[in-house]
Amino acid sequence: MAEEKPSQNNSPDNYLSISTPTQGLYKDNGSRFVCFAYPCSDAAKAEELVKELRKKFYDATHHCYAYRIGPKGETWRANDDGEPSGTAGRPILGELLSKNLSDILVVVVRWFGGVKLGVPGLIRAYKAATQEALNAATTMIKTATIPLRITFSYPQTDKVLKELRKRGIEYSDKIFEQECSLTAHIPASTTEAFKEVLLKLEDVRIDTLKF
Repeated sequence: MAEEKPSQNNSPDNYLSISTPTQGLYKDNGSRFVCFAYPCSDAAKAEELVKELRKKFYDATHHCYAYRIGPKGETWRANDDGEPSGTAGRPILGELLSKNLSDILVVVVRWFGGVKLGVPGLIRAYKAATQEALNAATTMIKTATIPLRITFSYPQTDKVLKELRKRGIEYSDKIFEQECSLTAHIPASTTEAFKEVLLKLEDVRIDTLKF
């Protein structure tokens, strides 16, 4: 049984995703619709997962999918893979939107059973298969952050670390020498205010990283 949907605590930086891959199944008039849902935060990785499923289930009729990536689902795609336009990818995407999920890929693999389902039947099938997988998923809260590399002189170490601790921000890749540096992931909505505080200190430089 899936866990209860967690609260997002009204933080502008929090959004929902799923924690582990899940599956769902729907059958209609001999056709099988097997749904695979994956946590995924990269469009290229999503496309690679689709390719892997195409290779694994080479005998399937269609491999339809949709994904949403980013805190606001700003990167997305819906693909019908040969099904009538709007009958597969869009219904899948619609379920992601209705549950407000992002950083997620859903692929529904169909084996045709010999009976055409028509447009309403296809929409119902792809929607139902997706619902089965998402209902089985454990949702999780993710936080949109900005990765910063903070460089500072050794005498400023205590002040920099104090500001991080005050906000409950963990850091990594630390170097404490004459010139010190560390990497911290700052909640997106507070990044500019955080940078403003640190840059008031002497000998502090902040660079935004790209991953």
